[in-house]
Amino acid sequence: MSQTMRAVDIKNGTGHADALFINDSTPKPTASTGEAIVKVKAFGLNRMDLLQREGHYPVPPQAPKTLGVEFSGTIESLGSGVKEGLSVGDEVFGLAYGGAYAEYLAVNTHMLLKKPSHLSWEEAAGIPETWITATQALYLVGEFTEGKSVLWHAGASSVSIAGVQLAKNSKAGKIFVTAGSQEKIDFCVKELGATAGFNYKTQDWAKEILDATDGKGVDVIVDFIGANYFQGNLNVAAKDARIVQLGVMSGTKVKEVDISAFVMKRVRFEGSTLRSRDVEYQKKLRDRLWEYMEKFEDGTFKIFVDTVLPWEKVVEAHQLMEKNTSKGKIICTIS
Repeated sequence: MSQTMRAVDIKNGTGHADALFINDSTPKPTASTGEAIVKVKAFGLNRMDLLQREGHYPVPPQAPKTLGVEFSGTIESLGSGVKEGLSVGDEVFGLAYGGAYAEYLAVNTHMLLKKPSHLSWEEAAGIPETWITATQALYLVGEFTEGKSVLWHAGASSVSIAGVQLAKNSKAGKIFVTAGSQEKIDFCVKELGATAGFNYKTQDWAKEILDATDGKGVDVIVDFIGANYFQGNLNVAAKDARIVQLGVMSGTKVKEVDISAFVMKRVRFEGSTLRSRDVEYQKKLRDRLWEYMEKFEDGTFKIFVDTVLPWEKVVEAHQLMEKNTSKGKIICTIS
């Protein structure tokens, strides 16, 4: 059996999208205790991949250097101590600490799910990071309960697409989104069921949300933007609101900010990265994700795949994500 495989690599270790290439002499992983080796059929792109490619993402120590955390494929082999009821040949999808941009990856079986027949390889590869992150942000960190209002920034991003659907299914009072085009706002409202959306390029989204809530504000805010939205998030936060910070696309340094909301409105601010969590924490979220499978099948929850490309076009895939024009997942397939 070959000790090498093909995997996406980065010239000189870090760089722009055009530094990506397929390295056909990458060492093939072996399964440690509790792990499976999965032959990858498809993998999903995430914004952390762009940051990692450029050397700006804190990769967990147990992660290989190869990009990618979500995937679908078939189990080629199993290490010792596997107790998940999995067998060689099973069709699976899941979440890894890294290594999904490859023909094979090693992954803890606690983070694998058997792929239902109603999901395509491409759909399955676009679920794990997206829906688990949205679940963690909304329920575990944001402490959402029925009737609360929610604001999802980057409304047409894959995580927010999942989040809007989760909030709607859990009977949110109101669901707001921000996005950079009317097309994306219409998608969030008409396709996903958001209450209203606001164009951050042409509108004062904070003022609009306060007007839409009669000055009350929003109970749970999920943000990927960071510095540029920090003050606005505090302004639109309702009393006892939770602000969940999942990204810092606009930077991390805020020059001037009025922090009175933390005291006067009892606002709680908490950041999170799913990738840094331990296996047991991720397993709990994996188990919750499995509960959604019936809703994917009956159409309650929809998977939006924007673009599918062969992995030979991974440079084009990364460049597409950098344009911020997609609505839903960008998926690469391995033939």
